[in-house]
Amino acid sequence: MENKVLIDALIEQSLLQKDVGQKLLQEASFARRPIDDLLYERRAVPEEALLKVKAAILGIPSKTVDPKTISEEAIKLVPETTVRNFRVVPLELQGDMLVVGMVNPDDDRAKDALKFVAKQLKVNLGVYLVSMSLWDEVLRRYSPYRSQVEEAVRSLTAVSKKRSEEQKIVQIEAAAAGEEAPIIRIVASTLKEAVWEKASDIHIEPQRNRLRIRFRLDGELKEVASLPVELHQPIVSRVKVLSNLKLDETRIPQDGRFRTVLLGRDIDFRVATFPTPVGEKVAIRVLDPTVGLKGLEELGLFGRNQEILKKGINEPFGMILITGPTGSGKTTTLYALMQILNNDQVNIVSLEDPVEYYIDGLNQSQVHPEIGYDFASGLRQILRQDPDVIMVGEVRDNETAGLAIHAALTGHIVLSTLHTNNAVGVAPRLIDMGVEPFLLPPALNIMVAQRLVPKLCQKCLEKKEATGEVARIIEQTIGEMDERTKSELGMKAPYIVYESKGCDACNGKGISGRVAIFEILEMTKELEKIISASPSETDIIAEAKRQKMVTLRQDGVIKALKGLVSIETIIRETEEL
Repeated sequence: MENKVLIDALIEQSLLQKDVGQKLLQEASFARRPIDDLLYERRAVPEEALLKVKAAILGIPSKTVDPKTISEEAIKLVPETTVRNFRVVPLELQGDMLVVGMVNPDDDRAKDALKFVAKQLKVNLGVYLVSMSLWDEVLRRYSPYRSQVEEAVRSLTAVSKKRSEEQKIVQIEAAAAGEEAPIIRIVASTLKEAVWEKASDIHIEPQRNRLRIRFRLDGELKEVASLPVELHQPIVSRVKVLSNLKLDETRIPQDGRFRTVLLGRDIDFRVATFPTPVGEKVAIRVLDPTVGLKGLEELGLFGRNQEILKKGINEPFGMILITGPTGSGKTTTLYALMQILNNDQVNIVSLEDPVEYYIDGLNQSQVHPEIGYDFASGLRQILRQDPDVIMVGEVRDNETAGLAIHAALTGHIVLSTLHTNNAVGVAPRLIDMGVEPFLLPPALNIMVAQRLVPKLCQKCLEKKEATGEVARIIEQTIGEMDERTKSELGMKAPYIVYESKGCDACNGKGISGRVAIFEILEMTKELEKIISASPSETDIIAEAKRQKMVTLRQDGVIKALKGLVSIETIIRETEEL
């Protein structure tokens, strides 16, 4: 089933707004993903309604099933690889008929795989259309992380005991094969679980009497396993082998990376070791393109902010700088902009440290400062590559800042990041880095500041009326907005805000992912005069107010009133700004 056919049907039945459908189609095309995936991840359409529409298009009956009612006997009938790769669900065995659910019943490869399974079992096949969430739930029963790790630990203990009993007669080589297998399983299960849970980082941390494994989920660390401390060294060694690091070097930090296919996706893992008194700590960044590559709408950019940013990247030349603290999603925003600019008529060249996601059509290069290939030297080389768009991972020093500004002045779009607290601090920071003030107005197009905040689970969203100090802050924040933004919001006192108590969909956390809040400052003639006359942040703030710039707090309040984020989180995150 073509993506457009499904989207058109959803729009026709008023289940999806036309502009949202077009954006989803565009994002699916960018990321080369089925539209079903995006509809499910965004909860854009109620699943039951989506099932009915798909069933009508495909002419196949749909079935809603409680995953708890599917027996273990049924689960064992279809191999995990078939379930995972072809998105099928074994439902039950009715006499001589195997009843299965399919997320994509029009997938010929999936049908062939099921026919093979039915032939092996010597049964007939009955097929229903089922939801993505059912497939998600059933697939987890094939790969329960804790039981896999516990089994591996048990087998490792058994091997260790056997080795100690037979130490005199067992050779090292013979024992090694038995020892390595459980460690390999523990590491593989941990990586798979991290991808499944959409973790951004894995922390393998030795403690005095145990080994702790934690995942960073939605910006917060969560312990997922506690293992015997004796497993620390073998697990770290296995990770080092995968990422091609030196096994015998434990005194200094090392960096590496490796790539593998998990859950049918091409995943990159970035590894960093760090020596501690009780052993090496390992941090692994999980780079999953289905999680990390997002469109502007999905990032949280809409309304006036999105208009300004799109206008900036459509200019023939100039610089767009994205600022914010570490971990605020700056690189993700850069990738979203590069995906918009990526087409056959444009040569996009990037300098990154490191390359986080590989995107077809982009010429991406990783800098290596240890051999003299840094952002500054790379920028000089890039200009010989006939670029239209240049992406520099970060403006870190005076030389890079000067070269980036000159690249923007000589007919290129330049995208980069900078460390400042807000958008108004960009120009003073560049001047501090040695850029001549008169060069900034013609070079700088857009200055963006952003922060990441937890996104409320939309499944267990509850309304509440803002009262007391919260209501006063909302009233004051909205009062400072321009009339157009106010009229678009159409929100008046009493203000309704939202909270999520927690449900099965969010594992009781009340949070499902993160969303960014933004402020975007444009270069104008008024701002040009301020910058040319030794600017102070006070002068630039006055110009931002004249521009009616939507501040980080204002953007956060808008998102809180729309039910995307908690108002308390916004007030806390923007208190110092």
